[in-house]
Formats: sequence, structure tokens, C-alpha cells
Amino acid sequence: MTSPHDDADFRALMGDVRPLTRGHDRVHAGQPRRTPSEAQLARRRSAAGGGEAEDSLSDDFVDLVPPFDPLDFRRDGIQRGVVDRLRQGGYPVQASLHLLRRPVEEARRTLPAFLHDAVEHDLRSVLIVHGRGHEIDSAPNVLRSYLAKWLPVFEPVQAFVSASQADGGLGATWVMLRKSERARAANRERQQKRRG
Repeated sequence: MTSPHDDADFRALMGDVRPLTRGHDRVHAGQPRRTPSEAQLARRRSAAGGGEAEDSLSDDFVDLVPPFDPLDFRRDGIQRGVVDRLRQGGYPVQASLHLLRRPVEEARRTLPAFLHDAVEHDLRSVLIVHGRGHEIDSAPNVLRSYLAKWLPVFEPVQAFVSASQADGGLGATWVMLRKSERARAANRERQQKRRG
């Protein structure tokens, strides 16, 4: 319950306040519009239904992978033989992303675009070169740990493993991407032609 004294105090404080006139209700009225930042563009893409994976790439905290432990991930339904063949370099390098000596923030921006382009061009096996340090908290090992955290976020990533020594060893990661619908249709067509 308010007293007349409270009402008088309020009126005294608000005495010279006037309502905004129509058209001047914007904070930046009269100033040119600025271009949106990368973060704003990413939020807009996410709100529009795209870029959900990019927005979930956090660089806040990561469990560090020990420097001599290989990376190994596969989604349900991916056969172990496919992962073993990937690890041994049994698939051609269709594209590669070099992140050596790159900061985590740059990798966070670069990785989604690289994977998106690979999927758009129907690539299946790509190699990410990131390096590996000998200490658990060395910069290459931190980046490698973030990649292990980020790659499963992307739905097209079916599997990833540390590369063989010939392809970069623990300083590189093979990534197997899902076959696009376009590539599946072409494969079905080839199979139909073989059968006659």
C-alpha cells in the first residue's frame, strides 16, 4: 500500500520525464546501422534452423585427452571394420583442414564451415591436421581435445579416429562423413545398372 508521501516522492523524481514521440523510440535513432557481429549472425542462423552445430561448439571447458591416447569415435550402426580401415588410411584424403599452430577460437570458427563444405561436395573422408604436444596442457593437445569434443556435435560425422603414423599419427584425425542423399541415389543407380 502506498502512502501520499510515497506518491509525492515519485512525482518529484519523475517530474521532468516526458513520453517519447513516435519515431524516436529507438536507441540508435539517427545513427547508421552497424553490420551484425559473427556471434549475432550465428544466433540468427540458429534461430532460422541452420547452424545449430556451430552454436553448440563451446570453448568454455574441455576434458583434456592425454597426449598419447588415440581419438576414437563411431556412431551406432558404423561397423568397426570401417573405422579400422579409416584409421589405416584405407580411404583417400578428399579434403584436409590444417589447424597447426592455430588458436582454439580460429578452429572453432573454421571447423563448421569446412565440414559443411565437405558435406555439400559429397566428400566422405577428410583429414584434420592439428598437431600433438607431449604435455597434456600443451596448445596442440588442447586443440586436439576440443576437436574430440566438437566433432560428435556434427550430425554428418559418422566416425573419427587418430591417423596412422604415415598420415600424421596422433597429430591428425581422420573423419568419416555420412553419404549424402545425392550420393546414395547415384550409388543405387550404379547398382541398378550392374544388375542389368
